[in-house]
Amino acid sequence: MPAKNHLNREQIEKLQKALKKEENRDIRERILILLLLNDGKTQNKIAEFVGGLVNKVSYWCIHADPDRLESLRDERMEGNHKKPTDKYIKILLQTIDKYPQELG
Repeated sequence: MPAKNHLNREQIEKLQKALKKEENRDIRERILILLLLNDGKTQNKIAEFVGGLVNKVSYWCIHADPDRLESLRDERMEGNHKKPTDKYIKILLQTIDKYPQELG
């Protein structure tokens, strides 16, 4: 686990700025974890403060890179959250109007 004040001033400012601007709740929480760790808080205290599990805090303490904010994102954030196309909606509406037996 990194020592207290392991982040340099530039990293701290970058994280604080991102904390204010970031809309995603999970990313804000991960930034906060890094900042609290830098203040010398233990992983148990951080987990208690953010209302999360120690395992999650431990994971982000190790895997988060304060110089690369993209490291705070995980694969689930990029998942299948795509908007349906007009073609998809048309097929969906046609499908729900049929009996299951018609579709096999």
